[in-house]
Amino acid sequence: MSIPLSLTVNGRTVTASVDPRTLLVQFIREQQQLTGTHVGCDTAQCGACTVHMNGKAVKSCSMLALQAQGAEITTIEGLSQNGTLHPMQAAFRECHGLQCGFCTPGMVMSSVKLLQDNPTATETQIREALDGNICRCTGYHNIVKSIQLCQSGKVSATTVAASIQAAA
Repeated sequence: MSIPLSLTVNGRTVTASVDPRTLLVQFIREQQQLTGTHVGCDTAQCGACTVHMNGKAVKSCSMLALQAQGAEITTIEGLSQNGTLHPMQAAFRECHGLQCGFCTPGMVMSSVKLLQDNPTATETQIREALDGNICRCTGYHNIVKSIQLCQSGKVSATTVAASIQAAA
């Protein structure tokens, strides 16, 4: 049995029929082909599946797609605009806030929401806010540095885009 679902994903209106048991992360990855949102633990512990729903960071592996009926969803792919990285994405790139990259989409999404809610977050507050996101590679040092760089306003997607062109 399929149930109609209508929502907005990365600014685009989406209408689909879904099995009532479909998780939001499955809908995003499999039906929308937006594979930046990762499935890590399936228990809402690791944060790799974090997306924004109506302006809140949520773990898409722990909610049904139908719970997003009428919602506005932003995935990691929706942060960049016209091929230009979001400042948080640029900061993660500049500070090497990733290693294997598996947790990075969820980290970035959580970090964007953190600075929206608390633009003057201290290092301690940043580390506390990342509590629901697990990285097994980095030890979080460069992730925190990335967030602080974005927070400082000293990184812009334009400068990173220019540096990518210069390196090419």
